[in-house]
Amino acid sequence: MGVERLILLLSGLLCFATVVSGCASSGPSGRDLISAAHEDQPSFALVELSGPSLDLVANWHHPTFSAVFSDYRGPKIQKVDVGDTVQINIWETGTGGLFSTPGSELAGGGARSSAIPEQVVARDGTINVPFAGRIRVAGKTPVEIERKIIDQLAGKTADPQAMVTLTRNVSYSATVTGDVTSGARVALSPNGDRVLDVIAMAGGIKAPVHESFITVSRDGMSLTVPMHAILSNTRENIYVRPGDVVTVFRAPQSFTAFGATGRNAVIGFDAGGITLEEAMGKAGGLLDDRADPKGVFILRYEPVDLVRQYPQIPQYLLEGSVVPVVYRLDMTDPTSLFRARRFGMRDKDILYVSHAPINEVEKAFRVFQSLTSPVVSGARVYNGFAP
Repeated sequence: MGVERLILLLSGLLCFATVVSGCASSGPSGRDLISAAHEDQPSFALVELSGPSLDLVANWHHPTFSAVFSDYRGPKIQKVDVGDTVQINIWETGTGGLFSTPGSELAGGGARSSAIPEQVVARDGTINVPFAGRIRVAGKTPVEIERKIIDQLAGKTADPQAMVTLTRNVSYSATVTGDVTSGARVALSPNGDRVLDVIAMAGGIKAPVHESFITVSRDGMSLTVPMHAILSNTRENIYVRPGDVVTVFRAPQSFTAFGATGRNAVIGFDAGGITLEEAMGKAGGLLDDRADPKGVFILRYEPVDLVRQYPQIPQYLLEGSVVPVVYRLDMTDPTSLFRARRFGMRDKDILYVSHAPINEVEKAFRVFQSLTSPVVSGARVYNGFAP
């Protein structure tokens, strides 16, 4: 009876070990993901990283400054506009002129000068000049304003001369903000200033270059690129247009690795980007005794315009602006490492390596062995003393 009881106990422990191994699963198997993708209405698109699909995703170009905003350069001559500040100096010959004040005579001549306090161009585009009245200056150059003032003063004073200086050009400026040393409204020069120029005028960036991104907002449109892209490609260092808002911000990039990898963690990388090959290296590679080499998956949201080019994508998944996509790489294919080198990781990607099917059986036997070892030892002792 003792041996029969031991057999029954061992059978119960085996069933328990099987249940425990099933509950101890650390993520879906590769077969589960593939099956879910072939349901009647899957919640994501499954894309095999074969040659054609890899070409599509690897060659997919994100919008760039140079493509979206083009190469803008302002006019060489700046014009005065509403909100700008101007300084006016007026000269007249002889004594007793309209602008004569004690001590205003210039050395070596009979001309007298007078400085009119700085004025901000009003909403109606005008400024006030004593004895000349309100003069419309918006849309005119300083030289054109000088001529206008002289015309208005002609006949009122002897030989009037004027000099107009644009002291604060608000209308021809851009705003720089974010992770810069000193956010400011930066006046643009007639020769034109590029993105890095205005950032330098704001004191430069405070965040590390490899974690910094730059957003340019213009005419209701905003576009963000990593600073690394501007430094590596001079075409991205576009000219800034008046009214632009340039924002610098720090955004550390990362992906999540879990499953049968050597390191399950959130892993950071530079804004310059890394490939899938490098991501697997950072994650400690695939575990030889646990990983399913056919089950390397990358999960992310892709633009609908890209996903639409993949074959056999359900139409209802293409109704939004982005589509959840699961890319699968078969590491048993000899060309898979070359494909992994071409596939670029993105911020917040998920790298998941499924467990090999045989591993679940091994789990059951490990649990079974740990639970039955004391019982087997007891059975041996029992048999040793049995008559």
